[in-house]
Amino acid sequence: MAKSAVITKKSTAKKAVVNKSAAKKPAPKKAVTKKAAKKATSKKASPAKKKAVAKKPLTASQRKELARKAALAKQKALAAQKAQKERLAKAAAAEKVRVAKAKAKAIATAKAERDRATKAKLQEKQRLAKEKQKAIAHAKALKERAAKEKTAAREREIKRKAREKAAAESKKQREIDARRRAIENERLRKQQEIERRAAEERKRQERRESEERKRVEALERKMHSKPYADDPAFLAEIRELLIAERKVAEVQISVNEAQADEMLVDRERLEYDDEDGTSVGSDVQRDQLKELAQRMELKVIEIDVALTRIDEGSYGRCDECYERIPKDRLRYQLPVFTCAACRSIV
Repeated sequence: MAKSAVITKKSTAKKAVVNKSAAKKPAPKKAVTKKAAKKATSKKASPAKKKAVAKKPLTASQRKELARKAALAKQKALAAQKAQKERLAKAAAAEKVRVAKAKAKAIATAKAERDRATKAKLQEKQRLAKEKQKAIAHAKALKERAAKEKTAAREREIKRKAREKAAAESKKQREIDARRRAIENERLRKQQEIERRAAEERKRQERRESEERKRVEALERKMHSKPYADDPAFLAEIRELLIAERKVAEVQISVNEAQADEMLVDRERLEYDDEDGTSVGSDVQRDQLKELAQRMELKVIEIDVALTRIDEGSYGRCDECYERIPKDRLRYQLPVFTCAACRSIV
């Protein structure tokens, strides 16, 4: 699209040059026509008139009038050329503006298309992840079902053998067989109870694992969230506030360091009386100024980190709980990296 705009611009410029040359060419033709008319008129004039013209010279007023007419004609021609140039310049400027608008529109369209493609790719990735999780859960359920069926088949086989053995026993062994069957039934009951409890424990464990996965996924999304990415005006406002705060901090750093250095120079130049504690008080005050300057330098570093996060779009996310920090807190505490709840805990 940008190439077509450039080609259109070039063709328009060529047309303007051609129109300009075409506008300049007719003037000489008119002059030639007037000359030819004058010559034809002079040729058609009779010899008597020629003699009369030759004999009668032009007066000063006539010469002046002729000169005035020639000057007026020249001025009109220059004015026409100037108007033509202005029209061509306006047309070129309008074409330049149109090409710039077309280029900006093409850039915006390409950016929107890239954003749509990125969003579609992310959605497709999320969909595939969900399908994969569903497939894993389904395979796990099938495996557990097969294990249960295998256990039940083994138990049925044990019961069948026990019945065959009991049928083959004699009448004398019926009580023993009955007692044995009771013991076997109790064992099976206990085994089933154990299996039931184990199944319930597996379900509880699966539920806990699912909840933990969901919690980890939610935490992961929060860790990489961009809370105010859809509000660029607010981010721009915070950027301006941070830059202004950084300038104020830099001024305070320079002032505090200058005062501390000045106090050090004064102490070296003057003699203090240690009995009244003047030197000790001066050292404490200078240390306070140095400490304040260091705090301001740390604040400048934090502001730089905040500006970097604004560029990334992650500013406004709490570093502890990864929740969105309210706008009022972001406006009135510069910079801030934790929400009020996490800050109170710390």
